[in-house]
Amino acid sequence: MINVDHGYVGTRDRFDWMPGALEGIALATSRGWRVFVVTNQSGVARGLYTETELRALHDWMIREIAAAGGVVDDIRYCPYHPDAVIPAYCKVSNWRKPAPGMILDLLRVWKIDPAHALLVGDQDTDMQAAAAAGIAGFKFTGGNLEAFLCPLLHRDG
Repeated sequence: MINVDHGYVGTRDRFDWMPGALEGIALATSRGWRVFVVTNQSGVARGLYTETELRALHDWMIREIAAAGGVVDDIRYCPYHPDAVIPAYCKVSNWRKPAPGMILDLLRVWKIDPAHALLVGDQDTDMQAAAAAGIAGFKFTGGNLEAFLCPLLHRDG
């Protein structure tokens, strides 16, 4: 939800920053929080874009965020979907939200205490994944992301 949801955003031409996203990530970085992106990317499974295109988008996002003073420490994405048109991506994955696999992997790799983590998302599946991973979830329903994040970032990062 750092981007406007145009549906199947896997390339730069379909990406628009959510208002306040760059500033919000910079704020989180300045307050000592690790920032991670966890994203379902069934567009790969549906043949709408490739993992190579998705990684190029992520690289561009990281550069834009850095230019605004923020850091994305790590990204996890799930390219799988049970209804995939590309056989290699046709499976049920515990990384696909609402399952918590991406979050649990990040908590493990970065040695993050779930009590000191939070997830901000715009979908019920985000909230379900956060709950299943044992972290606080906060649903962003629109507006300015920095303004939404500001009170949340007073928690322990």
